[in-house]
Amino acid sequence: MEISYKLERFEGPLDLLLYLIERDRVDIYDIPIVSITEQYLNYMNHLETDDLDLMSEFIVMATTLLDIKARMLLPLEEDEETNEVIDPRAELVERLLEYKKYKLMANELAGKYFDAEKILYKSPTIPDEVEQYKEPVDLDELFGDLNLHKLRQVFDRVMKQKDNRIDKVRSNFGTIKKEPVSLEAKIKDVMEYARKHRKFTFRALLEEQPTKLEVVVTFLSVLELMKIGKIALSQEEVFGEMQIETLEEEGKEETLDLSDILDG
Repeated sequence: MEISYKLERFEGPLDLLLYLIERDRVDIYDIPIVSITEQYLNYMNHLETDDLDLMSEFIVMATTLLDIKARMLLPLEEDEETNEVIDPRAELVERLLEYKKYKLMANELAGKYFDAEKILYKSPTIPDEVEQYKEPVDLDELFGDLNLHKLRQVFDRVMKQKDNRIDKVRSNFGTIKKEPVSLEAKIKDVMEYARKHRKFTFRALLEEQPTKLEVVVTFLSVLELMKIGKIALSQEEVFGEMQIETLEEEGKEETLDLSDILDG
């Protein structure tokens, strides 16, 4: 019988085999290897191509089919562990199923590519008040299992370290008084520190402060920044270090509005 199909319709030997199986509507798990092999070899006899790589692929598959055909004529082997009969077609079936899966996926993606030209997009028309809306800060979620008692413990440890660093003799010689520390300025300083380091420990921040007064004001600044949702505290384990992390996206810093804090 004359073979009417052409090479251009098949991308390789697996594509041809899949076509023959689907055309004859045979069960891919129970391939009639004799019939499929004969049809495949008929196609090979009419194959005309100068592409040696492609030709070699078809020849290798032809050899595989002949090998399977020969093994099907012999008594079938059994698996030593499971005692199940080993089907010589099993490996070929697995390759065909995998090829069919990728072929279907490729067709699906190709369809989406061509359909994409028909899709139109509408420019966003979100009202300003909706676009600028920010969800209220959930203090319970922000603080988690943290509480003032744990913060006080860290605060007390840092204050004790400050006391131990003081020279008891020289401290009585006299000091140069400094201007009182501004809560507004310290909040800005802490926020700048948070933006620079992104994530750091509560202890490290307090230890950066040179005096007890600045430690106290820094402690208050952390509480205020947590309250307005600029930073968050977390503790991964009990008695572990408290981590501070800025909630602002990097490069999208906003101007601090401290009027409500100072008025309060």
